[in-house]
Amino acid sequence: MVTRRTIRRGLAGSVALGVLAVLPGVATAADALPTYAPAPDAKPVEGKTSTGDAPKIDPGTYTDSLKRGEKKLYALELDGSSTAYVSAVAAPAPDTKVEDYTDGLTVSVQDSNGATCGPDGDVRFHGGKTAYPIGDYASRRIGSDLSECQQAGPYYAVVERPGDATSGPDSWPVELHYVTEPRLTGAAPAEPGKGSWSSATPAPPTEGKQKTVKGGTSFNDAASVGEGQWKDRIRPGETRFYRVPVDWGQQLNVSAELSSTARKPGTGISSFVPEALGLTAYNPARGLVSDESFKAYEGKQTPVRLFTAPVDYGNRFSDDDAVSPMRFAGWYYLEVSLNPDAAQFFKKDADLTLRVGLKGAAKPGPQYAEPATAFSVTSEDRGLAETGRAASEAERSGHLRTVGYAGIGIGAALLAGLGVWTARARRKAAITMAATGPAAGAPGGQGAQIPGQQPYGAQNGAQDAGQGFGQGSGRAPGSRPPQS
Repeated sequence: MVTRRTIRRGLAGSVALGVLAVLPGVATAADALPTYAPAPDAKPVEGKTSTGDAPKIDPGTYTDSLKRGEKKLYALELDGSSTAYVSAVAAPAPDTKVEDYTDGLTVSVQDSNGATCGPDGDVRFHGGKTAYPIGDYASRRIGSDLSECQQAGPYYAVVERPGDATSGPDSWPVELHYVTEPRLTGAAPAEPGKGSWSSATPAPPTEGKQKTVKGGTSFNDAASVGEGQWKDRIRPGETRFYRVPVDWGQQLNVSAELSSTARKPGTGISSFVPEALGLTAYNPARGLVSDESFKAYEGKQTPVRLFTAPVDYGNRFSDDDAVSPMRFAGWYYLEVSLNPDAAQFFKKDADLTLRVGLKGAAKPGPQYAEPATAFSVTSEDRGLAETGRAASEAERSGHLRTVGYAGIGIGAALLAGLGVWTARARRKAAITMAATGPAAGAPGGQGAQIPGQQPYGAQNGAQDAGQGFGQGSGRAPGSRPPQS
């Protein structure tokens, strides 16, 4: 027998199963540092050493790996109007052995004649032999100021891992991200003139209530943060990712501060970590914006600062490596890394305060010939940045709300259908009774009792006693009792 309670239990079970199906869940050891999380939709690819058999990649995200000294190529098919960006992120595990300034990653884009299309991306470790994700991009830019790499046709992304024999022999996971920027409908804006903006770093924002946030492990699960103060925790050897929506005309002002500690290093251990805290910034195409040296730590609160140029399309024409990447609006990424040697100061983890400011009002951007969602800032982006949540987390929350609303809607529809069915059954019984009349010999107008059948009052005594709707077992015969 189907009862309303049975329907509610079924709906609750269905919603619970839906919740379990969408929750992420990779269990890790409590003491293990988290590793880089690749994009959920990333496709595995195996780059080759020759252009002849290089795998073709389309705009999207891919995963591969690189051994020490290895170079891999990937084929691109580019048009003659869009600018293409290919980034590579190397993500060795936190305990990987790396050498400063020699271990690193390079990425370039070449045409079919072997000519390099613009500057290479070249990034090296410099955190006191701390292993953390490193990345940069290379591009094929379309522009009237260029002569090479302007035609449609075959091109190649080249990714290489330089390194000395003293570095770790393990392969590094590598994530490739390929995105295109549409052409403009009119002439490209010129490079901003010198002195058009101030490079003097303003004080970090300190007003307002601090919000809590949990940084991600990669570009893909970076926590969204906006202007204000954000409080997080970071463990020695760990890297955390955040992202900030920065619109046209705005400058990003960031301070990442490691808290002071009363804990003193043990006997024989230095009270000074030369390269303790690092702060790296990337643009929406994962191009390196700022890669300052790690800051030393000796037990006192220690901030690492960065202040960017204003976002301007014309910055791409600049020769300044810190200005050129500030060429489009969108999500800018912040990477904070803590040297494992900081464990002498912090037994478990440390307070990390992220102070984020945006200088300047948002301005209208250039007119693209096609939608350029990756290079824009929306009101939804700004709203998400106030929550401290990653994009994937927000999508998951929205999906759960959808599942919940769907469950309520289905339940209401089923209950309404059950009510109609019950009313029809009662109406049919009343019509039948009126047509046939009471059975002969049945006292009080009741029909003759079928052998073995309980009297009406015995069947329904519990309800008559005041149990009411929704009480009692409500189970069909042979069904399992509900479990707490």
